[in-house]
Amino acid sequence: MRHVKRGGRYLRVADQSWEEALSGAHSQAKGGRWNAPGEFEVVYLNANLEVARAQVRRRLAPLAIAPEDLDPANGPVLISTEVPEARYVDAVSDAGLRSLGLPPSYPQDAAGAEVDHATCQPLGAKARAAAEPGIAARSAATQPSPGEELAYFGPEPLTIAEREGFGEWFWPKGPAS
Repeated sequence: MRHVKRGGRYLRVADQSWEEALSGAHSQAKGGRWNAPGEFEVVYLNANLEVARAQVRRRLAPLAIAPEDLDPANGPVLISTEVPEARYVDAVSDAGLRSLGLPPSYPQDAAGAEVDHATCQPLGAKARAAAEPGIAARSAATQPSPGEELAYFGPEPLTIAEREGFGEWFWPKGPAS
């Protein structure tokens, strides 16, 4: 596995009802791109605001709901946290993707379909077993534009630096009319 240095401010899109917005318990129960259900906790983070906004659009698309359809008072909150600087598994660069056996077109395969979670989950398990702090990866939510996410394994717990309501963070100048 190749590594990239990452750390600093990262963002998490969270449901307002989550008591522990930086817990990986939900991903442990349900699974995610880098962890199978029941395996281990992962806190999925966004490298910047563009990626966080793309995550919201991606989550709403199957429901045929646009962000503008949400009540700003009830939409997802944005949690800012400081991630410890470390060497994370590289799923960003072409060389890092090759070292993981992923295509250079990742998060799409050669045919243009999204690489499925079942392909990535064993790689996450291998990284976790090797005590890696996480995986820096290209974002599927921002494709074809570049964007980056961080699947944070720990070991240090993350803390909330700032919490912003949906109406405060999603639209640069407030919701569209």
